[in-house]
Amino acid sequence: MRTLTRRLLLPGLTALALAGTGCSAPAHTMAAGPESAATPSSSADGDQQLEVNAAPRPSAEPTPLARTRSGKGQPEKSSLKVASYDRASGRAVISTAPPSHTPGPSHSPAPGKPVDQPVAAGDVIASAPAPGAPDGLLAKVTEVVGRTDRGTEVKTASTTLASVLKDDRADGKVPVDPASVSVVPLMKGVTFSWAKSRGVRFGPRGAELPLGNLRLDVNAGIDTAEDAPASAAASVSGFVQLAPQVEFAYDGGKAGGPGPSSAFLGMSGDWSSRWALKGRAAASTGTPRRIPFAKLHSAPVIQVGPVPVVVSLDLTCYVQVEADGRVTLDVQQDVKGDFRVGGSYAAGKGWDPVSTAAVHSTPVNASVTAAGTVKSALGAEASVGLYGAVGVTADFAPYLRGEADAKAAAAADGKASAHASWAVHGGFDLDGRLDFHLSLFGTPVIEHRIPLGALHREWALAKGQAAG
Repeated sequence: MRTLTRRLLLPGLTALALAGTGCSAPAHTMAAGPESAATPSSSADGDQQLEVNAAPRPSAEPTPLARTRSGKGQPEKSSLKVASYDRASGRAVISTAPPSHTPGPSHSPAPGKPVDQPVAAGDVIASAPAPGAPDGLLAKVTEVVGRTDRGTEVKTASTTLASVLKDDRADGKVPVDPASVSVVPLMKGVTFSWAKSRGVRFGPRGAELPLGNLRLDVNAGIDTAEDAPASAAASVSGFVQLAPQVEFAYDGGKAGGPGPSSAFLGMSGDWSSRWALKGRAAASTGTPRRIPFAKLHSAPVIQVGPVPVVVSLDLTCYVQVEADGRVTLDVQQDVKGDFRVGGSYAAGKGWDPVSTAAVHSTPVNASVTAAGTVKSALGAEASVGLYGAVGVTADFAPYLRGEADAKAAAAADGKASAHASWAVHGGFDLDGRLDFHLSLFGTPVIEHRIPLGALHREWALAKGQAAG
C-alpha cells in the first residue's frame, strides 16, 4: 500500500473537527469575519476587548509579530519578525520586516509614529508560523546575544498567553478555510474536495459542496472472511463532510492570582457523512480492527487583537470493523448534525470538558443474511491545541451494527420449522480527554488528563424476519 502526500497551499486558514455530546459551556457569540479589522476597545480600568478574526492572508512578505515590551503593558503589533528559530536551543533571530511594496513617494514612517526598537530582554513575543517554528512561536526573551547579519539573536524561554494578553478580553469564532489543509491519504481510493469563498473549489466533489466545507471520500476493500463466496467480498465506501470553525475566548480580568479568570478553546460546526458496508467481513480477533485512511493537519492563525494565535489541528479518519466472519451485510446510512467540542476554564474551578452534538441518522438500505454480528464505524480522531501543543483530543465514531439470528425446530410429528430475524442499528461512540498543554493559556497546570467521558448512543435503523 503506497502512501501519497498531497499538500494544498492556497491562501487562508485551515480545517478540522469532530463531534460529540455532553456538558456545555457559556456561549461565545462574537463571530468575526476574516476580513474584519482587529480594533480593540478599552474599558475604564485599562483592559481591552480584543476582536477575534482570521489572520490576514499570507503573502510573500514575512509575518510581523506582536510583543509586550519588557513583559509589561498592552500587547502591540510590531514590524519585527522571526527570521529563524531553533527549538532545541530556544535561540531565535529577530529582524525588521521589510517595508510594504505599495506605490508611493517613500517608505518613511508616518509622522509621529515611532520606529520599532530592537527586541530586549523581558519582551514577550508571539509570532505566526516562521522558519524553524511551523506551529508559530510564543516565547519570552531571556537574553540578547548580539547582532548578526540577519538581525538580533536572542535566547528565549517558553511562556503563556496570559503574559501577552494580560488583563484583556477576547471572545470569538473564526471559520476554518479548508483550502490550506495538508492531506496524507493512507490507502488507495481516498479523494479530498473543498469549497471556499469567492467560488473557489477543488476536488471531484468540490462543485457540490456548500462554501466553507471540506469532504473526504473513501472507497476501499477490507478483509473478507476466508469461506465467503466471491459475491460477498467485503468493502466500505462513503464520505465525511465538515464545516468547522475555531472558538477562542480569554478573560484576563482579576481572578485573585496570575492567569485568566476564564478561557475556552475548541471547535464547532456542521458534520455530515454517508457510508456503506457490504459483504462478509473477516472475523475480528481481540480488539476491533481500525484502518486509518487519511491524515489531515493544519495550523490556522487567528488574530486576537494584535496577537497572532496559532491553533494546531490534526485529524485522522478511519474505518473500524468488528465481525464474527459469518454475517453478510449490505447497509448504508446518512448521518447529519452539528458539534461543539473543547475545554472551558474558570478560575477556582479549573478545566472542564465541553462536548455537545445533535445527530440525525437516516437508513438508505439495509439487509443482513446468515446468523451472527458485525459492527462498522467511519470515525475521526481529532485534536486541537495552541502553538503545536495538543490541548483537547476527541474520538467520534458513528457506526452501523448488524445482527442476525436463525432458529430451527423439529416437532414430534416430524414437522420442522425455521425462523430467522435480523436488525440493523446506527449509533455513535464518543471518547476523549483534556491535556495539560491547555496550561499555555496561563492557567494552573493540569496534573492529569481529564477524560471527556465516554458517551454511547444507538438507535434502530431497520429490521426484518422470515419463517419457513
